[in-house]
Amino acid sequence: MANPAHNPLIWADVPDISLIRVGKTYYMSSTTMHMSPGLPIMKSTDLVNWSMASYTYDTLADNEAFRLENGKNAYGAGSWASSIRYHDGVFHATTFAATTGGRTHVYTTRDPERGPWKETNFEPLMNDHSLFFDNGRAYMVWGCNKIMLTELKSDLSGVKPGGVNKPIIDHVNALFGAEQGGLCGEGSQLSKINGRYYLFNIASPKTRWARTVIVHRADAIDGPYEGRIVLDDRGIAQGGLVDTPEGKWYAYLFKDNGAVGRVPYLVPVTWKDGWPVLGKDGEVPMTLDIPAGAQGASGASGIVASDEFDRLPGVPALPLAWQWNHNPDPRNWSLTRRPGYLSFVTSRVDSSLLDARNTLTQRTFGPDSFATTSVDVSGMKDGDWTGIAAFQAKYGFVGVKMSNGAKSLVMVSADSDKPEEIASVPLSGNTVHLKVECEFQSAPEDARFGLDEGGAKVYGIPGKPEVARFSYSLDGKSWTPIGRPSRLAYTFPHFMGYRYALFFYSTKIAGGRVDFDYYRIGQNGGAH
Repeated sequence: MANPAHNPLIWADVPDISLIRVGKTYYMSSTTMHMSPGLPIMKSTDLVNWSMASYTYDTLADNEAFRLENGKNAYGAGSWASSIRYHDGVFHATTFAATTGGRTHVYTTRDPERGPWKETNFEPLMNDHSLFFDNGRAYMVWGCNKIMLTELKSDLSGVKPGGVNKPIIDHVNALFGAEQGGLCGEGSQLSKINGRYYLFNIASPKTRWARTVIVHRADAIDGPYEGRIVLDDRGIAQGGLVDTPEGKWYAYLFKDNGAVGRVPYLVPVTWKDGWPVLGKDGEVPMTLDIPAGAQGASGASGIVASDEFDRLPGVPALPLAWQWNHNPDPRNWSLTRRPGYLSFVTSRVDSSLLDARNTLTQRTFGPDSFATTSVDVSGMKDGDWTGIAAFQAKYGFVGVKMSNGAKSLVMVSADSDKPEEIASVPLSGNTVHLKVECEFQSAPEDARFGLDEGGAKVYGIPGKPEVARFSYSLDGKSWTPIGRPSRLAYTFPHFMGYRYALFFYSTKIAGGRVDFDYYRIGQNGGAH
């Protein structure tokens, strides 16, 4: 094959993937937790090149946590692992969330690109579930180690009274024998192939944290199930099966890939004695037997986008590549207040970037990438901060602060758990160009959890550190580095890869304003 596709399929944070094929088109759902809008749906015609189709909701819930009020937040919470299914002409996307009172959410539409998506939700919270239709009945397969089969009402509005509600696997980790007790057996994805049921889960032995693919099969949906470990390779796991119109089979999985996040892999599947055999000789190949098409170095070009903030009548306000950090306040941002610009104002005082509302984000992407912007800061008030960030709990940013009537270019890093102003340069003008460059490394051979100095769980990548670098320009052509590289670390509680983020917040007086002129991204000298 002259130009084959390669893994990782998308070098960006697209975790907890669920995937279906409808005719010749594939649809994939993923997790974006505390972001708004959320539960993204992506589409592809070749399993390799993906584009954004829609989000199932604008806001998951409207409460203090999602509004970042009174010290509350939804970092790492919100909607978790989802399921996407197609049944009787209707697309179903489902998820669960502790931050909505512990509920399971079901979204439906006949058109996943134009919507609208209709929601219903119910108790209990069914974690890491897989929606499944079978013989005129609807089920959820869900749970951690003890996997439950729960029948739903025909309208999916809740658990069916008197319906099937039983464990079908008592202990996923039992397959590890004496080594059971590591990562909880979770991430259920159920398929029915040639009349037989195949349930995918992930787990790990207790002596090491490495996602492992476990498959159970049965001749009836409620069992009995028999299981085996089908893949233990560099932590590439969690997902299920999909076939092509030509009859090829693949597993869609993901991998903890350091600071960029959890990235999707596509794994060829063959069949032996009625069991799926993943990869080649027990390993996930980096080169695939599918044409690459337009797939670039990152494979992310369909889910990230530059934006000049110019809007024509009838064009959506924000491209689907954008998501807000938590629920936005629509009164405080605009693309029409100053045509051709994204304008922010503030209506409250916040203590830091992590507390600030109306932070607009897109995924970072690997193996390296950059984002630039230009901001007019003439409307800032004392105590205001604005700029562009490599955003996660251990964030870094380059921007402008207003203090005692004077503006300064600043580089701030929180890679030591507390935000620290590393560098400051006086700014006399009202417009400045800002740049963040992220350097991510290829996947380590043995992804592991570790602890940072503060005892927080982090994903570690051995070797060269992953960093963000910051610079500014007064003319948009000549760039001057500022501060120092900021170490990037994928940490809890955010549980999300780094995001490029445009922000503006006030620490003393509300009512300031900034105008962003553009957002441009690129990689290795090329732009998206």
